[in-house]
Amino acid sequence: MGVGDADRLHFVGLFSALIFIVGAPLVPLWGVWADKYSRKVVIVRSAIVEAVVFALVALSREPWQLAGSMLLVGFQLGNTGVMLAAIRDSAPRRRMGTAIALFGASGPVGMAIGPVLGGRIVDGLHQGLPVVFWVSSALSVGTALLVSLGSREVRPTVIPQGRIMTLAFGAVRGVLTDPAIRRVFVIFGIAFLGAQMSRPYLPVLVEAVNGRIDLASAIGFVTGTAALVGALVSPIGGWIGDRIGFRPVLVGGLLVGGLAAAALPLLPSVPSLAGGVLVFGAAYSVEAAMVFGLLATEVPADRRSATLNLVYLPLYAAGIIGPILGAIVVGFGIWAPFAAASVVFLVGSAGVAISTIRARPSTA
Repeated sequence: MGVGDADRLHFVGLFSALIFIVGAPLVPLWGVWADKYSRKVVIVRSAIVEAVVFALVALSREPWQLAGSMLLVGFQLGNTGVMLAAIRDSAPRRRMGTAIALFGASGPVGMAIGPVLGGRIVDGLHQGLPVVFWVSSALSVGTALLVSLGSREVRPTVIPQGRIMTLAFGAVRGVLTDPAIRRVFVIFGIAFLGAQMSRPYLPVLVEAVNGRIDLASAIGFVTGTAALVGALVSPIGGWIGDRIGFRPVLVGGLLVGGLAAAALPLLPSVPSLAGGVLVFGAAYSVEAAMVFGLLATEVPADRRSATLNLVYLPLYAAGIIGPILGAIVVGFGIWAPFAAASVVFLVGSAGVAISTIRARPSTA
């Protein structure tokens, strides 16, 4: 779209932050509205908005048009926590970790198939990038129809009473004032921050080792492989977490993710880069599953639904801060966002390990 090479890396980071700017303040409202009226409608709303966003991206011809389209993504946010709350209210406790991990794997399955399909459309069928987004828009419409016609409403055990704004502020206040919930949210924010600092620059790494010939297919191979393995590993991590505890598995995921992030800029070929991203993606999927499990089991029942509806607030905060930090440090070189992400993951791993050790005497 005409962005110069000198500005491209900074633009990638700043542009990635746009997605969350509009939507983050609305997330508490969607969660309360879903619990009070209909979780199903909130999820369908997200799919419809997503279809509109993809269509507008396909029509964009200038950077400002693309930026405006992506700002609208904020109106589709706020569905993941609603789905998590529905799972928590319907899945048996003894299989909670496995159920949540399977839910977490559904996204990576799509993220594995999607980049490969996109690469095929661009490099194999010789279609432009707008066609990829038109196909995505059609799939989002299909998602809305599937949820509308193929799923049932799952109501919370406690229906919130009162005004929407009051309930939304109360949910946020409950998260911020509860030390246990606050700690889990901080952990989640750390995991997301590391991922959001580095993820926008993965295609740039692929371009550096592959060149521009068949670049879309190479990007699809690298990111799709990582997502697919993440999808396979996440349920295994949930199964292990059910047996030895979510926190030890979370420590391992953060540690492996930090080491993998540091190694990515050093890998010399597309296959080796795919392998490194594979490890990084698997670690990230396990981290997310463990945090979801902690929230689903450690939050009191009367605040569980409201808290799970806010579970992605750390993602939205990290989604704004992470790419901006990445855009700042990338001036030192393409390796810098990945090195910074590695430090964030390793610090998070140490913090969770220390907090787990300190908590053991009081829970014995």
